[in-house]
Amino acid sequence: MNKLERLRKRAYRYYSRRDVQAAIAEQARNKETIPFYFDPVYSDTLGNFGKRPDIIEYPQDVANLAAKGATSFHVSEELWSNPLELSTDLRLEQLNKLRKGWDLILDIDCKFIEYSKIAAWLLCEALYFHGVRNFGLKFSGGSGFHIGLKFRAFPSKVYDIDIKNFFPEGPRVIASYLKEMISQDLAKRLLELSSLKDISKATGKPIEALIDEEKKFNPFSILEIDTVLISSRHLYRMAYSLHEKKGLASIVMRPEQIKAFHPAWAKPERVFVKPFMPEPKQEEAKELLVQALDWKARKEASKEREKIEKKKRTPLPKIKIEKLNEEMFPPCIKNILLGMKHDGRKRALFILINFFRSLDLSIEDIELKIKKWNKLNYRSLKENYIATQLQWFKKQEPRLPPNCNLNAYYLDLGVCPADSPSSICKKIKNPVNYVLRRARIAERQSKEEKGKRKKWKGRSKRKSFKYTRF
Repeated sequence: MNKLERLRKRAYRYYSRRDVQAAIAEQARNKETIPFYFDPVYSDTLGNFGKRPDIIEYPQDVANLAAKGATSFHVSEELWSNPLELSTDLRLEQLNKLRKGWDLILDIDCKFIEYSKIAAWLLCEALYFHGVRNFGLKFSGGSGFHIGLKFRAFPSKVYDIDIKNFFPEGPRVIASYLKEMISQDLAKRLLELSSLKDISKATGKPIEALIDEEKKFNPFSILEIDTVLISSRHLYRMAYSLHEKKGLASIVMRPEQIKAFHPAWAKPERVFVKPFMPEPKQEEAKELLVQALDWKARKEASKEREKIEKKKRTPLPKIKIEKLNEEMFPPCIKNILLGMKHDGRKRALFILINFFRSLDLSIEDIELKIKKWNKLNYRSLKENYIATQLQWFKKQEPRLPPNCNLNAYYLDLGVCPADSPSSICKKIKNPVNYVLRRARIAERQSKEEKGKRKKWKGRSKRKSFKYTRF
């Protein structure tokens, strides 16, 4: 019996398990599902996919395909009303009509599993940071991991965008945002595990290829979180599907198991089946999506400015505000500080922390203000959640809060008076700019008052001098 025959026999025995069949059939619901036929004769691909489109309706379909030589199963990120109507000839409008939604799949790809484990844990932390709890994590079967979040976690619309049609843009922008969010921590932890020299030796890449323009280690030179490759009808390996080269199963685990995970857990005979992606709360990932879109808008605006200027941007000088007080705050921040009367507390917290950090307040002062604000909310956020957010932001570089004109961000929270009587509001792009303008105005008025006092003092002296002469 040759290698291929042994693999197919082992795969058929594995896919004959009722629990494995049921798990694969459940994941295939409303999705395009394609078997893969491993064959070393194909020198480039080591096999080929089955015909497309195709579906798996019943658990027994898995065993039937395995009997024909299928060694793994791959599924689309998108949910379809009828996957069998899909075709490469369909236009975007037709695809949108067929699409019911999409699941977010973060695909961590790296040759070294220890590096993948670090990236997977940081992504889980980033999701927790945004209030997302009900997501799935699985070992890919090779040396990477997949993190999955069901479509129900996203709002049906955000800023007049129909989310079901926001594919592949939605997953791309979220993956890119999370990728940048964890980049500093990822670089630091990888270098704690291995030196730059050891990484260069292990990957076969020169050190120059591992560092970015700022002469810092770029973790994504050796590890990738797929973003650009996400496209319509994109497939990924299903949970409990086998990995042909490694002979391991794509098993589901809990985030807290990542550190201790060993590939031996994924041997087919040791597989214990449990659901991949749990059911999320309605709109559980709304904050994640909104902040990713906010990040994208700021990124594009920054690129546009750089394009217009055609030169390297120099950082704005820091303005020291000597007598900062809440009277200098814009109406939106004042309204937030009065307490949130409805949903939006987590987004408001995100705004306040970035606002105060941009004004160079200490973490201790910020913590006092946040605690005072939290007591005024219609329902207080948990102290542990606030502490976690402050700890996270403490490790990050200060960044401005969302811009005022960013897709009605503050209007959506109900804290921006659209018809604000303030003349400054109409001239600024960010709440921090409002404070800086108020500070400059106050400084200018103070100088003018001092000038007037000196002027009148000089006049009174001259008058008294003339009076004594006479």
